[in-house]
Amino acid sequence: MNTAKFCWLVLGLFSLVSFSTPNRIETLIRKEIRSVLKLESYTKETVLIPEQLAQELPDSGLKEQLYTIVQQEEIKGYYFLGKAFGKADFFDFMVIFGPDLDILKVKILVYRESHGGEIASRRWLRQFRGVLPLQPFSYPKDIAAISGATISARSLTKSINQLLETMTLLRQNKVI
Repeated sequence: MNTAKFCWLVLGLFSLVSFSTPNRIETLIRKEIRSVLKLESYTKETVLIPEQLAQELPDSGLKEQLYTIVQQEEIKGYYFLGKAFGKADFFDFMVIFGPDLDILKVKILVYRESHGGEIASRRWLRQFRGVLPLQPFSYPKDIAAISGATISARSLTKSINQLLETMTLLRQNKVI
């Protein structure tokens, strides 16, 4: 195969993969929300954070990653899409909150590294369930350590703590 054909083949495969990922992630998100909140149908609304408040938040990347889950004009919960850094790359996760801001589920959506994937274990992620925004975690005191996934586990714990602090500020400022 000549170089030009090879380049076109690689480019074609890359475009197929890169365009299918958002749909796959969106499908995962819908599945998790339906499962956790027992909803067949719902709408999602982006939480609109005033610019001044956004500058005060511990997680400055939150602005377009937090959504309200609504069914028949009633708020059923919230979900957040985030990224945390492992040893060498970012991984994507989601957190589903109940209407009272208790964590209902944490899910790793995409883990891109060869080591540390144990943090995607349902058993390990269950530690975050039921926690309210005023209960920050300490790794490894409150969250079990994972051999081979220390950096990812510490990073996810830190990200969730920032998210909990952010949710508290949003609730205090009547944004959610």
